[in-house]
Amino acid sequence: MLKNRYKNIKILYVEDDEIARENGVEYLQNFFEQIYEASDAIIALQLYEKYQPDIIITDIQMPKLNGLEFVKRIRQKDKKTQIIIITAFCDKDYLLKAIELGLVKYLVKPVKEKEFEEALFLCVNSLKEDNSNIVKLDIDSYFDTFNKNLLIKNEIVKLRTKEILFLELLLKNKNRYVSYEEIENYVWADSVMTKDALKTLVKNLKTKIPKDLILNLTNSGYKIDV
Repeated sequence: MLKNRYKNIKILYVEDDEIARENGVEYLQNFFEQIYEASDAIIALQLYEKYQPDIIITDIQMPKLNGLEFVKRIRQKDKKTQIIIITAFCDKDYLLKAIELGLVKYLVKPVKEKEFEEALFLCVNSLKEDNSNIVKLDIDSYFDTFNKNLLIKNEIVKLRTKEILFLELLLKNKNRYVSYEEIENYVWADSVMTKDALKTLVKNLKTKIPKDLILNLTNSGYKIDV
């Protein structure tokens, strides 16, 4: 049973809309036993201090203290608690702030159940493996593996679908060279990959990220040096 699998994980759910909060808590009870709820960020801070939750789910627009400011206060002393931000906004400033706060899963309303579930399980996995969805590529470059955002010098750089898949694959296997066959299966899926198409993909991606990060070993494959 899923609940048994996650029974030791503590959740803090912060939402000022009472009906939305009740629905959220009811959904979370399918997976977790220890759920604490707050109607605003001030109460949430008190609950955070008392219970030290593993995962925080918070809305952004709330009275008294907004969600981003709430997260910022948590992040001043705690870098590990997993945080899911739910918001009606999808503009650049909010995305940048979310990335800067680290370990943040960013969901835009209306949130689809599958996306929410995926975010929760990513949080659980990050807790177990002690890692982040924000990968630092170099001093000025970050890739958010959950929200699929590339951030270069505080600017969000748009990536094509195959570029995202290729970058994801390299980062998942960053300690080794990824074979051409693996790249074809993951990035091209059911279609055929040509050498020219792969070369073009790599060339285009190198114009967007520091180009010396992607290494090629002839007749073997590609690797990312992070």
